[in-house]
Amino acid sequence: MSPLTLVATVVSVAPVFAAPCESLASLSIPDTTITSAQVVSSNKDLPPYCRIAATLKPSSDSDIKIEVWMPASGWNGKFEAVGNGGWSGAIGTSALAAAVQRGFASASTDTGHEGSSARFALDHPEKLVDYGYRAVHEMTLKSKAIIAAYYGRGAKLSYWNGCSAGGKQGLKEAQRFPDDFDAIIAGAPANNWTGRAAHALWIAQAVHNDEASYIPPSKYPLIHNAVLEACDARDGVKDGILDDPTRCQFDPKVLECKGADGPGCLSAPQVEAARRIYSGVANSRTKEQIFPGLEPGSELGWAVMAGPQAFAIAQEHFKYVVFKDPSWDYRKLNFDSDIALAEKIDDGTINAMDPNLKPFFGHGGKLLQYHGWNDWQIAPLSSVTYYKTVADTLGGASKVKDSYRLFMVPGMGHCSGSEGTDHFDMLTAMEQWVENGKAPDQIIASRVKDGAIDRTRPLCPYPQVATYKGSGSTDEAANFVCKAP
Repeated sequence: MSPLTLVATVVSVAPVFAAPCESLASLSIPDTTITSAQVVSSNKDLPPYCRIAATLKPSSDSDIKIEVWMPASGWNGKFEAVGNGGWSGAIGTSALAAAVQRGFASASTDTGHEGSSARFALDHPEKLVDYGYRAVHEMTLKSKAIIAAYYGRGAKLSYWNGCSAGGKQGLKEAQRFPDDFDAIIAGAPANNWTGRAAHALWIAQAVHNDEASYIPPSKYPLIHNAVLEACDARDGVKDGILDDPTRCQFDPKVLECKGADGPGCLSAPQVEAARRIYSGVANSRTKEQIFPGLEPGSELGWAVMAGPQAFAIAQEHFKYVVFKDPSWDYRKLNFDSDIALAEKIDDGTINAMDPNLKPFFGHGGKLLQYHGWNDWQIAPLSSVTYYKTVADTLGGASKVKDSYRLFMVPGMGHCSGSEGTDHFDMLTAMEQWVENGKAPDQIIASRVKDGAIDRTRPLCPYPQVATYKGSGSTDEAANFVCKAP
């Protein structure tokens, strides 16, 4: 059933004015049970809103929970669906609250399971499909119907907003269900789910190859400072940030100990481990890159991938989805054969790599993607790679710039954090683009320290970078211009 058909089914029996929130408990929608319908007015930080909880069962093994929050007054006429992170089986209440605060009707899903582990996928292929794409699509259809019933009219525009797994969910929607949304904001997308999982275990193997290879977190600042010493000034501003780390050819061998291992140097095995972290994963036979490496500048966050334990999201993907063996050990992963097996098993269920976004762009859909250059969890060049494949598929960057823009964020970690200007408003930029035809030629970002803004910079559409004009404070965005490198 199409979104329009589903909405029409509900609207045809709805009054021309907003239905009372509590009355939605008896709303009839296919494969859907409304479990709660109530007005929430006790939250002092939010205006009163109608909170709907529902369970969706599009398959015999589906148990998808969703919530739809709708402002009781002051609705802006728009719908914003919000994404998840990792294997998350939870409703994103903080993201729902942020959406309602801005006047949106909003929805979130637990993707069909509870908890943050991938164990749910073991012997439950339908639940894996729910997680991969069906839960978000079904949530979107049902939420639009609920919104139409409550307000007496459907949302005039539909937005998606998510980062990490939520960014992947947005790209999957654009690829598989291009009519679901008018606008998609995809931050640091884990769209190459198999590749990212492989990369995480590549790093785990590198630092746990033997005891001598492990790099203690106390040495991360040592490596980070050496990177800045080598490359910080190359962009014309010495500010503790690499505007384009791909131009930094840093070799950790410069830190190799001259004698015994110590806190101020790296042992030879640690040097090799650091090189592997930067290098990315490649097939040893074909030399084809499976996934890019982390960039220079990311070192302060290496504990996520290179810490004492292998990255759980990646381990569980191979344990429960690929090999279906809870006792599987990541040290056994073969990067030449097992990655191809994993991609074959996935077959587009979780991975969201299809570059043909013509159907989404064809109805005026807009895509804003962003990624921090210091991301220590999803290599930032994975976003650049996807952007380039879409551009190449559709005839070049000039053909997609009116529909798709990628913003790389210097110094930002995974979705936020680290040393860069990680506070920015992608949603307003998207609204300006969709509703007023004002394409984002730059987005002003700020850095907050001790509760106050201490730096602003423009974020630039890839491949442009923020370039210092040569005068004025380097902490003020007005003194930079977006230019091609």
